[in-house]
Amino acid sequence: MKLTPVLCFSLCVSSLWAQAPDPAGTGKKALDLFLGGKYAELNQMIAPATKDSYTEEKLSKLAATTKAWGDVKKVGQPTVGDMGPVSMVTIPVEYAERSINYMFPVNASGQITQIFMRPAAVAWQHADYVKSNAFQTREVTIGSDEWKLPGTLTIPLDKKPAAAVILLQDRGPADRDASVFALKSFRDLAEGLSSRGVAVLRFDNRDLKYPTKMGEGSFTIDDEIVHDAAAAIALLRSQPEIDGKRIYVLGLGVGGYIAPRIAADDGHLAGLIIVGAPQKSLEDWYVETVESMGATGTQGMQLDARTKQAAQKVKHLDPGDTDAPTLFGLPSTYWLDIRGYDPAAEAKKLQIPTMVIQGDRDFQVIPKEFEGWKAALGSRRDAVLKEYPNLNHYLIAGEGKGSEAEYRKPGHVAPVVLDDIVAFIKP
Repeated sequence: MKLTPVLCFSLCVSSLWAQAPDPAGTGKKALDLFLGGKYAELNQMIAPATKDSYTEEKLSKLAATTKAWGDVKKVGQPTVGDMGPVSMVTIPVEYAERSINYMFPVNASGQITQIFMRPAAVAWQHADYVKSNAFQTREVTIGSDEWKLPGTLTIPLDKKPAAAVILLQDRGPADRDASVFALKSFRDLAEGLSSRGVAVLRFDNRDLKYPTKMGEGSFTIDDEIVHDAAAAIALLRSQPEIDGKRIYVLGLGVGGYIAPRIAADDGHLAGLIIVGAPQKSLEDWYVETVESMGATGTQGMQLDARTKQAAQKVKHLDPGDTDAPTLFGLPSTYWLDIRGYDPAAEAKKLQIPTMVIQGDRDFQVIPKEFEGWKAALGSRRDAVLKEYPNLNHYLIAGEGKGSEAEYRKPGHVAPVVLDDIVAFIKP
């Protein structure tokens, strides 16, 4: 199971690559050699293509830069993130004056390809727009005995009964705050909206809470997202502080992709808010994402070819192929369940207000997907379609081309997004 849901795309595509048998052990050994000054031995662990960048002399100079940080006080445990062709091993090291994350990409041959030293993430802080005295917080439990999920409900103090929003995660293991490195976009949304008079329910998803059980057998997108969304809707309707006729669902990424199905199944939602969501088939979206990333070189060409090959296999699954090998890390039952599902067309059929939000710096769901939503919903008077030029997938402002690196920098959901959502809901 992946440790952190950094990219929905990488979570799904990474299964195409073979991984080293013990990347954590490899990373730990490399760090021990570096901290112990055994640079010649460390150089032997470096992949041939980058070995000249980490000669004994260069490693010695790199180590010299750490002297200003004082003595090593503590070395943490390695964590492993799946980054497609490599496993990214991260090991925190606490110096007397600074905390540093050592990062070692480990290829399928068990070789280190690079060495990174990054400052540890700054502790998360509430956004300036959060008014903690404007709402109360309640811990709740979503779902049945078999799939209990812990969640948090924020309720405005001056709006009763209040309109409410349920936040639905993207694919992969995710906590209720949508924590990704230095970011907690769902906590920003929850506390920001509740500061503005809207109740918000958010919860840990099944992939995070039950990774073993989810990986033991076949499942569908209903098992992964839809059933728990229905349970969350039912819970909100049972709360006396909530107006059961004004419940909205906000879905991020694949959560937004499947939101129209959730609304159709329920039949009584007040509206949908779809954020950075694909509107074409998921397998075609994966191909589009790889192409938009513009991977170069041999590995880039291989990834592009394997992604297209896997997408074709998805399209050629037969209804009886319930025990076929996984594709993009998902069982055949998942793909068969969403075959023919067209989220934008389904949203168009719904007789409820729908808001679609797109950050133009989103590199996970590129703005091209937004065009499909506009084509389907643009003529609807109850549809609101918003593009934000400087926002990323998590609705956080930045500059230049979007990348995963910016997720490591503290940031918060842009206040203009909160204002626009509140204007759409009209609490």
